Amino acid sequence: MQFHKHPSVVFFGTPEFALPTLESLVEAGCYIPLVVTAPDRPKGRGLRLTPPPVKTLALSLGLRVFQPEKLKNSETISAILDCKPDVLVVVAYGKLIPPELFQAVPFGALNVHPSLLPKYRGPAPIQRAVLAGENITGVTIMLIDEGLDSGPILASRSIPVKPFETAGELSERLACEGASLLVETLDKWLGKEITPQPQNHDEATFAPAIQKEETKIYWEQPGQNIVNVCRAFDPTPGAYTIFKGRRIKCFSAKIASMKFPKAVPGEVVGFNEEGLLVCTGDGDIVVMGELQIEGKKRLPAKEFVKGVPDIVGSKLGE
Repeated sequence: MQFHKHPSVVFFGTPEFALPTLESLVEAGCYIPLVVTAPDRPKGRGLRLTPPPVKTLALSLGLRVFQPEKLKNSETISAILDCKPDVLVVVAYGKLIPPELFQAVPFGALNVHPSLLPKYRGPAPIQRAVLAGENITGVTIMLIDEGLDSGPILASRSIPVKPFETAGELSERLACEGASLLVETLDKWLGKEITPQPQNHDEATFAPAIQKEETKIYWEQPGQNIVNVCRAFDPTPGAYTIFKGRRIKCFSAKIASMKFPKAVPGEVVGFNEEGLLVCTGDGDIVVMGELQIEGKKRLPAKEFVKGVPDIVGSKLGE
C-alpha cells in the first residue's frame, strides 16, 4: 500500500526481525530522515566489528544511520528531534525509548511487538511462546509509554503456530505480519481513524530474556517439553546436551510413535532414517533430526552418527 501523504518517520531497530518493517515503510512512501540502530559490535571467533542488520539495510537504501550508545542523553535526543519526525516507529531496537523523545513527536512512537499483548511482554516473546507450546500467537502494534510493552493497543493480528515450527521460522513469519500490520495501522493512526485501547494489565504475562541454563536439555522432562526446548532455541543459541564431556546441540526434534519400556531418560535407544532416538522422562521417544557437536557444523543425524558412532547406546546428559 502507499500512504496518501508522505509521513516523516524516524525508525528504530536493530536485528533481522526489524528489516521487513523498514523495507515496507520505504515501499509505502514514507520519508525516513534517520534510522537509529545499535552500535557495531565484535562478533565471531575473530571478534570482528560487525554492523547490525538494520544498519546494513539502511545504508543500502541510502538512509542516514545514527548509532548512539545511549538514548537518554540530551545531545542524542536533540539529534533525533532535529529531524522533525511526525512519528517514531520502533521494532526490536533493544532499549527503552525515553519519554522526552516519544512525548515530543506529534503522533508518538509506534512499536511492533511479536505477541498478543498483554501476553508475553518483554524481550523474548517468541522463544517463550514456543517453549510454552502455544498454538496461537501474533503481533501487536502499540503506542509506547513509560512502561515495558504496556502502552495502549492500536491493532493486533493472531496467527497459528505450526506443530514443528521453530522460533526462527516463527520469527520470520511474525516479522512479515508485523510489517504489514504496522503500515496499515500507521496510515489509519495518522488519519486519526483509530482509538487506542488500554491493555488489561491484570492479564499481563512476561517474557524475560533467555538464560544460558535454560538451553540445557533435561531428559527427565516429558518428551513434548524437550521438543519445545529444541524448537525454542533453533537456530540460536541451540538446545544442548552433554556427551562424553562435550556439548551437542539438538535440532529438528519430534515425538516418535515407538516405545522402549526398559529405557531410561537420556538413553540413546537407537537410530533410524529420521534421526537419533532418545528416551525421555515420560517414556516418550524423541527423534533428533539434526545435531551439532561443539566447534563443528550442524549435520543431519545420519551424517552426525557416522562421525560419532558410539553415541548410539550411550546415556546423554552426563
